[in-house]
Amino acid sequence: MKTALTSILLLMAGCVISAGTPPAAQKQPQEAAPQGSAAPDKTPPSYDMKPQAILDLQQMQEKYVGLAQAIPAEKYTWRPSDGVRSVSELLLHVSGANYGYPPLMAGTAPPTGFQREGFEKSTTEKAKVIEQLNKSFAYAIASVQAMTNADFAKPEKKLGPDANDGDVIYLLVVHSHEHLGQSIAYAREIGIVPPWTAAAAAKKDAKPAQE
Repeated sequence: MKTALTSILLLMAGCVISAGTPPAAQKQPQEAAPQGSAAPDKTPPSYDMKPQAILDLQQMQEKYVGLAQAIPAEKYTWRPSDGVRSVSELLLHVSGANYGYPPLMAGTAPPTGFQREGFEKSTTEKAKVIEQLNKSFAYAIASVQAMTNADFAKPEKKLGPDANDGDVIYLLVVHSHEHLGQSIAYAREIGIVPPWTAAAAAKKDAKPAQE
């Protein structure tokens, strides 16, 4: 059920980020449990989503900004091929999603001054793109920090019959992880080694100091 719900929410969230209000999701039929299957697991979950989501977003902010700083300004208009996002458009797409997901939750104020229409093409200036990355991650992290643990189970019926705020935060984190991989591929294509990879290699190659 959650797999189907995730697919529905991903589709709707994409509509929100690129086109506005999401359409109503359709409830998927519940599949009958196979005969002889184990009873439903009622063990309380040990995974604490709030601190983990915050940690993931903080780490991704560091990596995105590190990549953005390492990429030369003249490469911000580079794109793998026609019809594909450029470097600046990709990084602003990530920023736009950081701004766009939290307001799907009732009671979460939208970011001040964010204009969805044309945002991805709003600038190709390196400093401004990095500024938006930092601002958008700060907004997303603050939105999660403002939630109580109970808020993650709060229903969001406008997103689907089984949707809750935890689904929104899950998709926020997944979206950033997905495009981090794409950003790394972009960097590699233009000859940029991710800073954290370069740092790990330098540490590995460093020789012990002579006594």
